[in-house]
Amino acid sequence: MKFGILYRVGLALALTGVLASGLTGYYGYVESRKLLTAAAEQRLRIAAGVLNRQLTKSLENTARDIKVLAGHPQAARVLGGGDDPFQALVARNSALLFEGLLRQHPEYLQLRLIGATDHGRERLRVDRVDGLPVRIDAADLQEKGHYPYVFETLALPAGAVYLSKASINHETGSNTGLQQPTLYMAAPVYGGDGERGEALGVMVVNVDLRGLFRQITRDLPAEVGLYLANGAGEFLIHPDPAKAFSFDRGREALVQDEFPATAALTGAGDGASHELVTIGRDAAAGNVIAAFARQPAPGFRGADGFILGLSLPLRTALADSEQLGRTTLHIVIGFSLLASLLAFLLARALTRPLNDMVAAVRAFSPGARPARLPHARRDEIGVLARSIADMQHQIGTHVQELTQKQQALDRLAGHDSLTGLPNRRQFLERLEQALARARRHTGGFALLFVDLNRFKDVNDRHGHAAGDTVLCAVARRLTDRMRETDTVARLGGDEFVILLDAAHDDAALARLAHDLRHALQQPIDHHGRHLHIGASVGISRHPRDGDDANALIAAADTAMYRAKSGADEYVCFAGQAAGA
Repeated sequence: MKFGILYRVGLALALTGVLASGLTGYYGYVESRKLLTAAAEQRLRIAAGVLNRQLTKSLENTARDIKVLAGHPQAARVLGGGDDPFQALVARNSALLFEGLLRQHPEYLQLRLIGATDHGRERLRVDRVDGLPVRIDAADLQEKGHYPYVFETLALPAGAVYLSKASINHETGSNTGLQQPTLYMAAPVYGGDGERGEALGVMVVNVDLRGLFRQITRDLPAEVGLYLANGAGEFLIHPDPAKAFSFDRGREALVQDEFPATAALTGAGDGASHELVTIGRDAAAGNVIAAFARQPAPGFRGADGFILGLSLPLRTALADSEQLGRTTLHIVIGFSLLASLLAFLLARALTRPLNDMVAAVRAFSPGARPARLPHARRDEIGVLARSIADMQHQIGTHVQELTQKQQALDRLAGHDSLTGLPNRRQFLERLEQALARARRHTGGFALLFVDLNRFKDVNDRHGHAAGDTVLCAVARRLTDRMRETDTVARLGGDEFVILLDAAHDDAALARLAHDLRHALQQPIDHHGRHLHIGASVGISRHPRDGDDANALIAAADTAMYRAKSGADEYVCFAGQAAGA
């Protein structure tokens, strides 16, 4: 057989190993990104749906307030005029009621009673000025009959509510609300004849759109972007302020242009809720995952609903995968180099006949805390408080369930299923933390590597159930003799390791190790039988025996094997002879 063929076989084996490890690493990396993306999409979908329902709930509560005010007899008396001698008193009481509502609802910018006559002249108006409700003097009241929220509301029947499209408030004399994104909500005011007569006027509330959203989005993380568009897709709120209300400045910024998939929402006119998740590109954040939900405005005249969206930068959602990718790359390179080395070593060593070489090739296989709410109130505020409390309870319950499930998964990932001790993965994490603390504070700590003696005899003579009993008993005895700051872990089989997270002198460590050996020599009861085992202990110290995890574990492991090789069961320090 020529060496050229042997080397070609070695090269083929090396390429196979490189390809296998590369494809495995790539597949794991791609799948992890898909899982992270899907999880982020699900979180955004849920959050967008919750916020959309909160927005609808807030608008419904505002509509309830405006209908109560419009239906109150005082509103009709203020608008009725005539020779009512108590009209001034009634207007004063109504103003006090308006002021109370503005104090209760920071998102309300203005409450007004506007008459149907005199070109829609305001009869009563309370504005928010420097954060406080202020009644406007009669001389400063204005005519508003040419605004849609007046003449369209006057045409509505009793009990109906008008909701305007979101716009920038350009009305002069609006005080705090001037040049602010505003929603107008209005209801007609009828006299004693109800719908049989003509409306006397309208009750109007100006809602601060940004203030409304500050209330329902105050808990959103900083990296989450918020979008709000009207039914036509025009942005009302956008992470880039220049795109919000761009139509008010003669420009066009549409959600369906930035996220083409949302065109299905802008065309959804069936009166039902719609949700979707899409990936788009934001000018500031780059590629983002976004979830949008359209919620119609049922029961409101003049409104076409809203499209609310949340976005998360794709790099944020996939941040964890970057570290995984780097680790996977290192593993792939390591396995590729190892596969190449083994392949060429195998190729050089192949001097047997073809059948031996075939057999060798076949044998080589890569697979070898809540705020207090006014629950007791019996008015609309109490209803809203109880609704919020119910929502908090539901969300808290869901979060608690998710937390419990996550904690259970974390415990399964970091603990030995038989003994309940930390497993190798969690022990290595705590060892790295101890190394970091020791380097930062120039301290030291010790490792005790414990290996059971005669454990195989117990398994062979009494069965694996007896072996499990021994391992659980060993775990309890080791844990009972350690402090809460120390870590007792099971590395696998009958090997245990103890991290003493503080500096100890050699004498104290030796006493502790002998105490542990003595505890483990005590008989263990298993169905009436007394099982006897022993232990060999190897000890390494930081920084004397190493300054990294691998060196410390290797030193303690080597010391344990030296102890086990003695004539009796011993405790050995790293660098020390057995029996010392």
